[in-house]
Amino acid sequence: MKCPVDGADLVVADRSDVEIDYCPQCRGVWLDRGELDKIIDRSAGSLTPDASYRDRRRDNHGGHKRGRGREGFLGDLFDF
Repeated sequence: MKCPVDGADLVVADRSDVEIDYCPQCRGVWLDRGELDKIIDRSAGSLTPDASYRDRRRDNHGGHKRGRGREGFLGDLFDF
């Protein structure tokens, strides 16, 4: 399959039983029917009240963020 953005060949990755098509050039991600639902269902269990509190606290202290955190299910899922 070709990337609709730049025409490059899409790469298929299987992450946590979810098949993700992504473009290695523009880093676009495409999901087939039902795959977004799987991601949402699995990520709902990975969020904890402590994590949301930590994120709000970090955002309220000068806006300093240390890099791009890859915490939790979604970070692991889209780490290409």
